[in-house]
Amino acid sequence: MNEFVTFFTNTLSLAVPLVLAGFGGLLSERSGVMNIALEGKLLVGACAAAVVGALTGNPYLGMVAALVASTVLSLAHAELTQRYRMDHIVAGMALNLIAIGATNYVSKLEQFSQTLSGVVRVPQAVLASIILVLIAVVMAVILRGRGGLHLWAVGEDPVKARLVGLNPVAIRYLALLGTGLFCGLGGTWIMANASGFTDGMTAGRGFIALAALVLVGWRPLPLLAACLVFGAVQSLQLVFQGVPIMGTVWPSEVWAAMPYAVTLLALAGFAGSTKPPAGLGVQ
Repeated sequence: MNEFVTFFTNTLSLAVPLVLAGFGGLLSERSGVMNIALEGKLLVGACAAAVVGALTGNPYLGMVAALVASTVLSLAHAELTQRYRMDHIVAGMALNLIAIGATNYVSKLEQFSQTLSGVVRVPQAVLASIILVLIAVVMAVILRGRGGLHLWAVGEDPVKARLVGLNPVAIRYLALLGTGLFCGLGGTWIMANASGFTDGMTAGRGFIALAALVLVGWRPLPLLAACLVFGAVQSLQLVFQGVPIMGTVWPSEVWAAMPYAVTLLALAGFAGSTKPPAGLGVQ
């Protein structure tokens, strides 16, 4: 029974950053902006939460810093794709590389290297409450609100959306602003469950969230379920590490690779079965 409770709580905890990154991606991709920069936005959020939280001793200032850092990167994404009309995949990869390089540099600075070995944490109950409210609001807007219709219209056909009086660029900026907030919270959650900041600590969660988004056809409710499944897979690796299977203790690297292997298999199995927004990646 205790093992099941531990597995369940680990699943929920591991699924939260996937859900947050997934909903951030949902907003931007439903508006037509292809978003492979979710990983970078999670990473800068986690780094900002660690640095500011540790330097000030105030976890809430760390959370605010995470929201700001992730939102700034997200607005840079909007500038590159909407104002300068850069290819969405190229822009996303560039932002991921910038995030990796910047956080690696910060973590190696002498004045921060010791500070980042310990973190001050936002209480999980507070974070969970904020996250639940934010997800409920976004789901209400997407499923029931006029904002969701505008988002869908711009993502399906930005040209026709302009003809009926919508401003696709403004809507995409707002969608990416929402992406930044979600990923900032995701980075804060990751730090709230870590002993300190380390390079690449997001460990591909942004890409897994993007894969979940593609698998469920850009729908919010199935996205929640998919993120829980991926969270359960990540939790399983913690259960089986060090446990003999068929008389052999498998290397920890094998179990660490399991979530990514499952992601690849799922994408291969469902390839072509979901239809993206027609205007995804279209200026």
